[in-house]
Amino acid sequence: MARNKLSETRIRTLKPGIHSDGDGLYLRVRNEGSRQWVFIFKRDGKRTELGLGGHGQGTAPVSVALAREKADTIRDRLARGEDLAKSKTFKDVMDDVLAVKEGSFRNDKHRAQWLMTLREYAKPLHAKPIASITRDDVVETLKPIWTKVPETADRTRMRIKAVIDHARARNLFVGDNPADWRGGLKELLPARSKLTRGHHEALAYKALPAVLARLREASGVSARAVEFTCLTAARTGEVRGAVWGEIDFEERLWTVPAERMKAGREHRVPLTDRAVELLEGQRKLATGDLIFEGGKSGSAISDTAMTKAFRAAGAGDATLHGLRSSFRDWAGDSTVHPRDVAEAALAHTVGNAVEQAYRRGDALAKRKALMNDWAAYVGSPSAIASPTKPSVT
Repeated sequence: MARNKLSETRIRTLKPGIHSDGDGLYLRVRNEGSRQWVFIFKRDGKRTELGLGGHGQGTAPVSVALAREKADTIRDRLARGEDLAKSKTFKDVMDDVLAVKEGSFRNDKHRAQWLMTLREYAKPLHAKPIASITRDDVVETLKPIWTKVPETADRTRMRIKAVIDHARARNLFVGDNPADWRGGLKELLPARSKLTRGHHEALAYKALPAVLARLREASGVSARAVEFTCLTAARTGEVRGAVWGEIDFEERLWTVPAERMKAGREHRVPLTDRAVELLEGQRKLATGDLIFEGGKSGSAISDTAMTKAFRAAGAGDATLHGLRSSFRDWAGDSTVHPRDVAEAALAHTVGNAVEQAYRRGDALAKRKALMNDWAAYVGSPSAIASPTKPSVT
């Protein structure tokens, strides 16, 4: 097969698609204009694609000459009989990185953040061969969270970069790191300084009873999941991943395991009458372990579906995560429940290390009273027209 089919001049005129330079080297042109070099080969009927970097992108663009040099290196390795088709997946390398870092995490919270961002937000990359991951793969992984949770999204990017750097050091990845911000991502994603910072936009708590009334009238699992999120003041990820084994109907408790909590600590959530009613309804429809099942068998309800249901009920541009702020504002403005109890309900750490050492309990009984008051408030028909002051204990 002929080589050196492409030139810098010709590349500028290429339309979206994949274009051969010969003997396995290709340039993929995306619809949005980005261009990535890839090397494609088959062994024993299995197709393998290796990313070689972007053309004309960022501070380290891969020229035609450099792409051909990288392709020659791969051809030499194939000629020596190296089995490049059995390259590790992103998850394989990710697990190696987490194992290496296990002893260097500053605390349990730091460890939990690494685990959560890589296991949840980087999930679209998990099954991909590490050698074939492109900048476009990274962009598509980050897009859903980039403007919603910018700080977490950028941390996810940096941790993806760390995994690929690890692969590069072991010669499992050839080329520039596609998760490097200055390597091309800055042209494809909004700059952090331009993103909305601060708290998630929250619905005023006085508007919540009307929204929940509309949610109760709506059909579908999305509406049930949103109401359960509100009643438990939980994070959406905790609700979406909830399984039946975490629910104790007799004790009326939902125990979220440490590995699914942001702070890496087990969190017990007292369940109100309405929360139990929601769970009983879901149990009748259950086909698997997940409480709030999505459209596909075995999949959780999506954050997008929940947000759509929330806004269809009249929440405007408010975010689901903002429900936690609504709860906290209500507890502070309209009740005399202690601050520490409200913070514990949100699974927040209160006080310094000394205070935490002496505060061994999780104030479950007090939190149960708080959550009952919250359920009574958001479920009260009278609160829709004129919010009432909840009872206190």
